[in-house]
Amino acid sequence: MGGKVWINGTIVEPEKALVNVYDHGLLYGDGVFEGIRAYAGKVFKLREHLERLLESAHSIALDVGMSRDALAKATEETVRATGKKDCYIRLVVTRGVGNLGLDPRKCSKPQVIIIVDDISLYPPEMYERGMEVVTAATVRNITNALSPRIKSLNYLNNILAKIEANRAGVPEAIMLNAAGEVCECTADNIFLVKRGVLSTPPIHSGILEGVTRNTVMDLAREAGIEVREPTVTRHDVYIADECFLTGTGAEIIPVVKADDRVIGTGTPGPITRQLRERYHALVRQG
Repeated sequence: MGGKVWINGTIVEPEKALVNVYDHGLLYGDGVFEGIRAYAGKVFKLREHLERLLESAHSIALDVGMSRDALAKATEETVRATGKKDCYIRLVVTRGVGNLGLDPRKCSKPQVIIIVDDISLYPPEMYERGMEVVTAATVRNITNALSPRIKSLNYLNNILAKIEANRAGVPEAIMLNAAGEVCECTADNIFLVKRGVLSTPPIHSGILEGVTRNTVMDLAREAGIEVREPTVTRHDVYIADECFLTGTGAEIIPVVKADDRVIGTGTPGPITRQLRERYHALVRQG
């Protein structure tokens, strides 16, 4: 079963989902997006994802032109059209077709695109053995330039850090803020475990407030695990007992080495494994 694309009210095959070359999303990365998952035919945390999408759009003065309920209905219709039970959803809103100038007032109307297909970010064995990461030299966008809380179509900052990871031969890279504090990875939030306490960088450090991040924090509290949001440094990563990343595509994936330092025992730890089990049970609920 192949993917489907909902584009401005019509569901089509991917090869027929065409975008005008004058769209400001293509020309300038002017737009917002969300990555969402469906499990067993049910879209996971759809309300939370749509709320973040609309907040991101509002922050860049982009009127999506559709209500949250209308977006939810279109998303669910597109998932059903694929016949897929487990799939990935990319919801994109661009400023729309304009001209070669920057002025967003020249754009006619926003364009809404919903792509439903498969995704596989990391091989299955990496979830069992853990991954290695490096620290990127590319600094995370500073909040008063382009807030990382806006999930915009301009991901060049993250891509540059991803290139660093690729060149280092690892799948992910830690990104720091301008103060040298740990923010997140190129596409995932980061968590540490030290003496049984779970910690993750705070929103004000310059992170994207991940839906999976918040879900994992809730699961940890329900399991009686203490959760903190302190300032995190690379030293904290190196001396952690456990480390893992979270994201819609990645779910929960262990990190066992950072900048050539082994983390903990060098294998996925017990809290990481417990939270993975709890997360998998949650997403499979009917």
